[in-house]
Amino acid sequence: MTTETIVRLRPIAISDSENIVAWRNSESVRSNFIYQADFTVAGQHRWMAEQVATGRVAQFIIELGESQTPVGSTFIRDIDREHRKGEFGIFIGETAARGRGVGTEAAKQMVDHGFSELGLNKIFLRVLAHNRGAVRSYENAGFIREGVLRQDVILAGEPTDVILMAVLREDWRK
Repeated sequence: MTTETIVRLRPIAISDSENIVAWRNSESVRSNFIYQADFTVAGQHRWMAEQVATGRVAQFIIELGESQTPVGSTFIRDIDREHRKGEFGIFIGETAARGRGVGTEAAKQMVDHGFSELGLNKIFLRVLAHNRGAVRSYENAGFIREGVLRQDVILAGEPTDVILMAVLREDWRK
């Protein structure tokens, strides 16, 4: 992939469920999420009906190139309309698309969507502290570290720190 690689977001569809389940259940993706339980197609269908269809989550498929090959997904979940904030998430499921700026570009597009289309004032995220590549990508996309939740989750029996990051509408516009 080159810097000319086209990164495009399109709304998630029920037909994307098998890809979502396969990507999220891969060890390379699962190990970088706080929620690490197995995904199922039935569970993804429930997520689509209860979260995406109701507007609690805005979720998109990340596509690449002229062929619009799906490589991952990005979302803003737990959208709080009263306080105008939501939690950002992303994963690149296709190994060949990782480490090439695809996630950073998709994150920038999703953040812009959150501010311009959803009317949010703050978009935040939680990232496992040991996931340094993701932290760098989020920083490149405009997120700022706000703090560390020490030993916030237990993963594989080990207490694990979680970094809080966010981007504000006023900072994004600059």
